[in-house]
Amino acid sequence: MKHLFLDTNVIIDFLADRKPFSDKAALIFDQAVAGKLKIYISAVSYNNIYYILRQSFSNNDTIKLLNQLNEMTEIADVTKAIIKQALRSEFKDFEDAIQYHCALSLSKLDMIITKDTKDYKKSAVPVMNPQEAVVFLEEVL
Repeated sequence: MKHLFLDTNVIIDFLADRKPFSDKAALIFDQAVAGKLKIYISAVSYNNIYYILRQSFSNNDTIKLLNQLNEMTEIADVTKAIIKQALRSEFKDFEDAIQYHCALSLSKLDMIITKDTKDYKKSAVPVMNPQEAVVFLEEVL
C-alpha cells in the first residue's frame, strides 16, 4: 500500500470539482476508497479548505464535504515542532513549509502530491503533481 500526503490545493480541486484538475485528484481518491493507498492531509488544511469551499457552498454543505474528506483520509497533526521547522525552513510559501514538515513527520510516506512542485525542490521525499502521481500509481498499483 502506498502512503501519500496531499497538499491542500489538490484536495480543494477534488472537493470543489475544479476542472480540469479535479479529474486527476478524483482518480487518487478513488484508489484510496478502493483500499489501494492511504491519503494523509495536514490538520491545518481543514480550515483552509473550509474557507475556500465556504465561498461557493453553504456551511452545511461545506461541513458535509469535510466529513466525507475525513472518511477518506488520515489527518496528520500539526505540532509546535512542525511550526518551528516551517519557520526555519527556506520555503518561500509558509503554508507549503507547514505542509512539507507535517508530511515529513509521518512514519510512512511514499510521496507528496501538490500542484506547487516548484516549492518542494529540496524535498527529502518524492514530490509529484497529480498528473504525474496518477501515471506513477497506475504503474505500481
